[in-house]
Amino acid sequence: MTDPIRTTHAGRLAGAVLLAAALLSAPAAHAQGFFGWGWGRDRAWSPWRQSRPIPQVHFSGPKYYTYQPDQPISLAEFARSKEAAADAPSARLMAGPYDLALKQGIGRSLRMLPEVAKGLRDHYAAHPAFLWVGQGRANQRAREVLAALAQADRYGLAPQDYAIDPPDTATADELIGFEVDLSARLLTYVLDATRGRIDPNRISGYHDFERKTVDLAGALESAAAASDIGAWLAARNPDNAPFKALEGELVRLRAAAPVERVEIAEGTFLKPGQASPEVANVVAAIRLAGSEALKARHATILASYSGGAAYAPELVDLVRDFQKEAGLSPDGIVGRNTIAAMVPSSNADRILKVELAMERLRWLPRELGARYVFINQPAYTATYMREGREPLSMRAVVGSPRNQTYFFTDRIETVEYNPYWGVPLSIIVNEMLPQLSADPSYLDRLGYEVTTVTGQRISSASVDWYAVATNAAAVDVRQPPGPGNALGRLKILFPNAHAIYMHDTPQKELFKQARRAFSHGCVRLEHPREMAAAVLDTSVDYIDQRIAQGRNDSDDVRANIPVYVAYFTAWPTPQGAVEYFDDVYGRDDHLATAIARTDAARHAEG
Repeated sequence: MTDPIRTTHAGRLAGAVLLAAALLSAPAAHAQGFFGWGWGRDRAWSPWRQSRPIPQVHFSGPKYYTYQPDQPISLAEFARSKEAAADAPSARLMAGPYDLALKQGIGRSLRMLPEVAKGLRDHYAAHPAFLWVGQGRANQRAREVLAALAQADRYGLAPQDYAIDPPDTATADELIGFEVDLSARLLTYVLDATRGRIDPNRISGYHDFERKTVDLAGALESAAAASDIGAWLAARNPDNAPFKALEGELVRLRAAAPVERVEIAEGTFLKPGQASPEVANVVAAIRLAGSEALKARHATILASYSGGAAYAPELVDLVRDFQKEAGLSPDGIVGRNTIAAMVPSSNADRILKVELAMERLRWLPRELGARYVFINQPAYTATYMREGREPLSMRAVVGSPRNQTYFFTDRIETVEYNPYWGVPLSIIVNEMLPQLSADPSYLDRLGYEVTTVTGQRISSASVDWYAVATNAAAVDVRQPPGPGNALGRLKILFPNAHAIYMHDTPQKELFKQARRAFSHGCVRLEHPREMAAAVLDTSVDYIDQRIAQGRNDSDDVRANIPVYVAYFTAWPTPQGAVEYFDDVYGRDDHLATAIARTDAARHAEG
């Protein structure tokens, strides 16, 4: 959803490529920010005269992939690889455990990630001494490492990935194998704790992260020198308040008694006046989940209800009151959202959400920053955090399941007042072309500006939309500033490849909804002026004055303020209490599958 004023020549070429992809039913990005469907000459635009129907072209969003995990290889395979030969360390003065493992043939049975193998080689080339064995057995230091690795589940990791039995008495070859294997498992932990077990970009095109690199050779040297190896390993995990809150929640959940809950049959959808055996479970669920005040208000009906299947008016009133308390639309319909509010997640479900949240946090910077904006899509919230100050948090509208908001990080750069809306290519293709097919003056009547690629203003009625749809011509479309502008009175930009930003909206009524997945991918803010004032270090009065001038203008954000356009179904409040949210895009299932496939790859027989 980028302004066409900002469109570059390269961007127009990208638009042509995208349309070609759509015409061939290939995946294409859904939120390109201009209507530049081609690269080339302007054409003579004359009154639209043709009877040819406009082709039905549809742009779909990115895809979810079959996750391909990192594949372990044997130490011997790595030693023979081109990567190993390309940057092999200089000749050693003495052979260390890495060389001995290869020489004795032990390297054929030791499996590890290629990065880990390289870290081992580089460390032992510079420091050939043994770390974990001495006097014919595993030393005390090795046992301390193993004890610390066994606690990996505290941080949402899998202890079995790092487990190995220490030899009490062993042959020289067995001791060499144990030395190298323990170092490999320690470095695997370092890699997992630092960057996560999963490469998010392999999950879907909605994920956009540069995977972190880790100096594993340096890490092994640092681990060898650490006075407290347990504390050293724990410190490889993210160092921020949300991660520490999730860590504490994971400990609490594992020790907690099972959550008392009433099961309501999956797929239940109950309207007033209907009958269902699930009515009894609905009432029982409200007895458990409803507030004391609600139960006092409806004490008579709760006491007199005898388990009938009729969804009677008094029960509808009970449900409506419960919905109001839960922030839901009080329509009396018992569907997915109402059931989710009535039936708390089980401990097992919550544990999984916390573990997935800890994995996702590893994709973000280790420290989130002194100031940052955090958009959590499943929570439908946007929060401005500033160290030492009360956070500014507000409701947000995010992309619909069909037009999902991406998961990425960026930096806030600009606040724009009275913005133009450069109509995204996906909206033109998917939503406006059918209207233009019936009424070529459709955009003129709505007040949109249509221009050629060189900026010549033209009427939408003069455009040969068949030529545009078939990529034979190109135009740009934008909506001028005004009270009906889709972006409202301001937008907050953090330029990114997905053309996603935060903005105002004239559709204020959507913020009253509990589930706020309605946009085409951008993030609509309940209180955009307050957010703009926060990132600019100014007052809301100043923002009001800039808007009141009535012209399109902007301010640069000079402070370094990261923005995290994130996806967490478990996330702590600023006070540290973890809250849980519905998986609006189904991404928890995809991440859990990726983790399962990673586990299978790591523990496959070599």
